Amino acid sequence: MKTAGLIFWICLLGLVVIILSFTSYHATDSTEVGVRTIKWLGKRGVENQVYQPGAAYFFLPVINDWSTFDTKLQVLEMHGPQQMTIKTRDGNDLYVDVTFSFRIDPKMAPYVRQFVARNDEELREKVFLSVARSRTRDFLGALSTDEFTHTEQRNQAVEKAREGLQEILKDYGLIVERVAVMDYRFDPDYLKVITDKKIAEAKSLEVRAQIEAQREANTRMLNEAEGQVKALMATTLGRYSNAVSSADTEFEQKRILADAILTEGTNTSLAIIKQREAMASAGGETQIQMAFATNLVGKRILMIPSGNAVNLQTLDLNKALESLLKK
Repeated sequence: MKTAGLIFWICLLGLVVIILSFTSYHATDSTEVGVRTIKWLGKRGVENQVYQPGAAYFFLPVINDWSTFDTKLQVLEMHGPQQMTIKTRDGNDLYVDVTFSFRIDPKMAPYVRQFVARNDEELREKVFLSVARSRTRDFLGALSTDEFTHTEQRNQAVEKAREGLQEILKDYGLIVERVAVMDYRFDPDYLKVITDKKIAEAKSLEVRAQIEAQREANTRMLNEAEGQVKALMATTLGRYSNAVSSADTEFEQKRILADAILTEGTNTSLAIIKQREAMASAGGETQIQMAFATNLVGKRILMIPSGNAVNLQTLDLNKALESLLKK
């Protein structure tokens, strides 16, 4: 009987040990950190120690509590029914799909467990989502509708939202890695207004382009006309200059010719005057005779007497002149 009772107690003790072993086993995944909470005995409360990822730990049950937090990057998408409704600075409604990327700061896991949330789901839904929704709406709502449609200005507002969220959530042990606007939609009535406005702007741009093209064409035609006028003026001035030069040249030639003729006539007149003066002098008659005789030298003169009888005699004028000259 005593042996049977001993065996019973040994089996019971072994069972208790086995149960305690299983219930005392705690482990963390490769991206998780663990936090131990002491419920009984010793210093009660959340232990200020981070239990590293990918490890196994043993704590007595009932006395201790165990929590884990995933430190990998988490992505929270707000679209469809969860989309954000934003009222812009000028009073228009926008429906925005936003994506948040965040993670827990491993070093602050004990603080998060003690003051913020008991697990990942509570941390995401009750803390991060509440803060992210309200603060992001504030930053994006600071834009006008027109500013929101410009990528650069919208991205600047999104970055300010990320910085604003980080400033708040850092005290909750969270790190905000990224905030991104994935898509946005206008209210249908306002969308029609925007569409009509864009169509009008497109037509206005088209008309402006046509006006600018016509202005350029007019400028081009004006430049071409000015070029033609300048070319015509240059041609006309060239012809005028050539005509003037030609006329001046011809005039100069005629003047020189007239001066030559005048000079020649003057010289001839002077020669005639000198000859007349010479003729009127004492030796003038002799000069005339000599000139007459000179002209007759070498010529034969036939003398025919008058009357019925024909007596032909030949006079050698050369001999007669020689005889005359000798005298």
